[in-house]
Amino acid sequence: MELSEPPVLEIRGVTKTFPGVVANDDISFTLRPGEIHCLLGENGAGKSTLMNIVFGLYQADSGEILRDGQPVSFGSPADAIAARIGMVHQHFQLVPTLSVLENVVLGAETVRRGVLQLGSARETLVSLSDRYGLPIDPDALVGDLSVGVRQRVELLRTLYRDAQILIFDEPTAVLTPGEVEDFLATTRAFVDSGKSIIFITHKLGEVLAVADRITVIRGGRTVGTTTPDETSEAELASMMVGREVSFTVDKGVADPGEVVLQVSSLAVSDDRGVETVRNCSLEVRAGEIYGVAGVEGNGQRELVEALAGMRTVLGGSVRIDGQDVTGRSPRQITDLGVGHIPEDRTRHGLIAGFSLADNLVLNQYHRPELSRFGVRRRQVIVDRAAELVDQYDIRTSGIAAPAGQLSGGNQQKAVVARELSRPLKLLLVAQPTRGLDVGSIEFIHSRLIDLRDQGVAILLVSAELDEILGLADTIGVLYRGQIVATMAAADAARSEIGLLMASGNAAA
Repeated sequence: MELSEPPVLEIRGVTKTFPGVVANDDISFTLRPGEIHCLLGENGAGKSTLMNIVFGLYQADSGEILRDGQPVSFGSPADAIAARIGMVHQHFQLVPTLSVLENVVLGAETVRRGVLQLGSARETLVSLSDRYGLPIDPDALVGDLSVGVRQRVELLRTLYRDAQILIFDEPTAVLTPGEVEDFLATTRAFVDSGKSIIFITHKLGEVLAVADRITVIRGGRTVGTTTPDETSEAELASMMVGREVSFTVDKGVADPGEVVLQVSSLAVSDDRGVETVRNCSLEVRAGEIYGVAGVEGNGQRELVEALAGMRTVLGGSVRIDGQDVTGRSPRQITDLGVGHIPEDRTRHGLIAGFSLADNLVLNQYHRPELSRFGVRRRQVIVDRAAELVDQYDIRTSGIAAPAGQLSGGNQQKAVVARELSRPLKLLLVAQPTRGLDVGSIEFIHSRLIDLRDQGVAILLVSAELDEILGLADTIGVLYRGQIVATMAAADAARSEIGLLMASGNAAA
């Protein structure tokens, strides 16, 4: 990369406002040829909005965009694609009922005499897959694929359109640690082939590992641009949130009480009918965080959903406070004082078209304090929403805004706010900080510790081993749907947990 070369993309003084919110305020940014330029900032800082302008999804109120030194105006994504700009969105834009190949060519199909021509497209897809080390089955249904493989489909779709500038919006937020390593290697391969990349992320370690340059945005404005050699995680975190951030969880010694959750020989199947949880047993006590460690895909999702009443139990039992609740509905489980933060906030945590205020009472609107004679107490709901928005720093244009308009991180904060803001006996929490910035992670971790200290039993599932080690009092390793080892977190060795996660046997 020659510093004397003109930028392949330049943003000059871009401003974008929405009702009640200045998302981008006079932002300037450059992308050089063959560069990975990381865009860093808090949830709601304006990163995705800026890139959506570059991709033609939004139009700026003022400012300009230059492609190879020439002013351009993108009225739609088709214009950006024509300028060889591609974007992989945080929430995948795929049709689950179509095959991989059909998703890749969607919008760029070749049709002859009314017949879709897929022969040459298949050859191109296979060639791209081989070239960049992105193995894929062209005929597989996207709905049957794991999250990591779906991301490969998004990447291949962008490459199929011959994009030379790639925009990655939180590309690793839903990936396992192993998939993250593969993705970062793939990112470097893209650059080696002559592409330039804008990489939006919250994960400071990834930024320092992959970036050539780093630009930090806070409150819709550019704070500064630096390089990995000139900064540190602590400095970047301070630039993001405007204060010092602690990277360690401050917690005292737990004082566990009676068993709140008892799972015995549980068996659960996934959406395909495959038994992914088998003979699974564990106990969580009051005032304890029980962390479930494991490589994603070993039954974590099915386990939590079964405990929350969202999935049929094939065998075994679930008891809360000694009461058998096996097969109870989600509302019945909730009414026992159980909170649930699901791993997929868009499918199971929120209703995108509902207002933020309604989402913040989504599983509580029937309670006497929120409704009377079957009619919701609107002012009480509004006041409650305003309080939670302030307490959890949910960045929104207003509580009447649809939840689907929030950034991914702010959607997560809304789910967390709803579940943690009522009296709880047991909290089922899966990937609580996925997609959150460092300041929000620090806040959520402190809230979980506070709940533990108040006597709440917490079952924590996280793909981040550091999060498990930092928060949990007891760790259970889940391997092929079964808890294969349980240990006190204070005595846990990272290497031993890693072996158990990979093989189910610490002596492997």
